[in-house]
Amino acid sequence: MSIFYFLVQQTMFFSIPLLIVALGGMFSERSGVINIGLEGTMILGGFTGILFISSVQHVIPGQAVLLLAVIVSAGTGIVVSLLHAYASINMKADQIISGTAINMLAPALAIYIARMIRTVQQIPFENQFHISKVPLLGDIPVIGPLFFSNTYLTTYLGFLILAGAAFVLYKTRFGLRLRSCGEHPQAADSAGINVYAMRYAGVMISGALAGLGGLVFVIPTSTQFNAEVAGYGFLALAVLIFGQWKPLLILAAAFFFGLMKAVSSSYSGIPIFASIPIPAYVYKMIPYIATLVVLAFSSKASQAPRAEGIPYDKGRR
Repeated sequence: MSIFYFLVQQTMFFSIPLLIVALGGMFSERSGVINIGLEGTMILGGFTGILFISSVQHVIPGQAVLLLAVIVSAGTGIVVSLLHAYASINMKADQIISGTAINMLAPALAIYIARMIRTVQQIPFENQFHISKVPLLGDIPVIGPLFFSNTYLTTYLGFLILAGAAFVLYKTRFGLRLRSCGEHPQAADSAGINVYAMRYAGVMISGALAGLGGLVFVIPTSTQFNAEVAGYGFLALAVLIFGQWKPLLILAAAFFFGLMKAVSSSYSGIPIFASIPIPAYVYKMIPYIATLVVLAFSSKASQAPRAEGIPYDKGRR
């Protein structure tokens, strides 16, 4: 049973950042703007968040510094996303190329700034954020060891973001307008909706969640930031497509890919996998092979927003 608890907890560590970033991509693409710059936004958001933690955690102890770092990372993501939004919405640039430019710029910029500040590209921090057991909740049989032991505050933040995203998308006027801009922007415009503003909002939310996802990825898995997020931005795009741009399906997809990642990273601690004479690099390939297989079978049935990736020109009908 302890192996089961261990595997579920590891899956949570890998699934939550995927969930957060994929939900960010959902808001952007639901508004009609493709954002493949999630990887680069994660890198810069994770970089600024970890740099903030490393700089102030000797002054601000415990979980408070993590909550402040969440704001820093999300803010960085918004700034980065504005570059993509301006190029895609105002300049009518190719959205794939704009996102690719962010992915190319981000690691180089993070390394450059890190070396200017610290002379090395690694930004170390002291992990003070691990929660061995949540009081009272951690003592609940089965549920306690699964969800309230050996965890991080960022795990619960991910579920709050999921609930908030589902509510905003389907239960608010903003969500309805956002979805209409991604499906029929001309009709939305004729109804008095500012398509440009809604698309800016979608891309900015996407940036905020992607920047936050970079921080959430690093906290449980490392004690330093090295200007990379292991391709999680691209995995989040796969989660988004597999999840059909819908929050609950995205949750299921994130847990599937998170499980694959947990197996590939922790196979040596799972007796059934450790006993199989398979080279380590085969396990490392599991998440990416699973991505290719899932996309091959699900991409034909995917129902992307109709106006996704199509620049909107207010003067044309």
